[in-house]
Amino acid sequence: MQAMNNLTVNKFILLGFYNIHKYQNVLFCAVLLAYIICMIGNFTIIILVRTETCLRSPMYFFIGIFSTLEVMFVSATVPKLLAILIQTKRAISVSECFTQMYIFNALGETECFLLALMVFDRFLAINNPLHYFAIMNSKYCYKLAVFPWLFGFTVSFFPTIFTILLDFCGPNEVNHFFCDLAPLQNLACSDPFVSNVATSLAAVIATVLPFFTIIGFYFHIIRTVLKIKTKEGKKKAFSTCSSHLIVASMFYGSAIIVYIRPKGSHYDKFLALTYTVVIPMLNPFIYAFRNREVKNALRNLSRQLHRCSQS
Repeated sequence: MQAMNNLTVNKFILLGFYNIHKYQNVLFCAVLLAYIICMIGNFTIIILVRTETCLRSPMYFFIGIFSTLEVMFVSATVPKLLAILIQTKRAISVSECFTQMYIFNALGETECFLLALMVFDRFLAINNPLHYFAIMNSKYCYKLAVFPWLFGFTVSFFPTIFTILLDFCGPNEVNHFFCDLAPLQNLACSDPFVSNVATSLAAVIATVLPFFTIIGFYFHIIRTVLKIKTKEGKKKAFSTCSSHLIVASMFYGSAIIVYIRPKGSHYDKFLALTYTVVIPMLNPFIYAFRNREVKNALRNLSRQLHRCSQS
């Protein structure tokens, strides 16, 4: 890559949480436990959506894709964080660093677009229930599912390229636990103005626009729900959206704070720990396991596994 000619460093050092050194082992155990719970929870959802006929609806189709994305998203950063916490490998090569930066941001932006797509699905289900399944057929769902990945990996390409084109001639200690845009831009010897602007524009396109799209859809959903005469009908309609609302609020809240102002701050890595470890661990329980249909599917799968083990 021609841009690599701007580099006089051949590796970066990820500092991680060096300032709380005495809690490194505790943090390692907490992050490892969260990672394991996240993997088990999301893989369970993926298996349930793929195998259980009662979960063959557009909503669960998108939840299955969301779980797949979560597995990839946390795996882009957490294994390296665990290695840093046990002090085995803080160094990361330049090519690995930029690759991690692109993949992480691409997956994060894909998640933003996917959350907007999922509320569009709920909007159709509540506002147009009679034609919902005719519109959201399997072919249309597959087509819709492609767009978040396409947009996410395209939008993140530009701030990544502008960051790679910066001159890195001296400091190579990244004050973060993974390679991200702002910490690397802060290390550049050349002016990072263009890359900062590209980062902010990408954040507006991939974070702010989907966020306001979600708000717009929820405005129409709430207006429709309020028109439902029975209390049970209102409760049933809104219950299909409550989980999505919680997940989207947590993810967008932390992401907007970090990426709209690309200069970065000392607290960004703690916020990043929230949306790279804590929120993905909670999502399977918020999004699926509190759902009655998923609970029934999980019991059915458990009974099948029990019968297989006995036979």
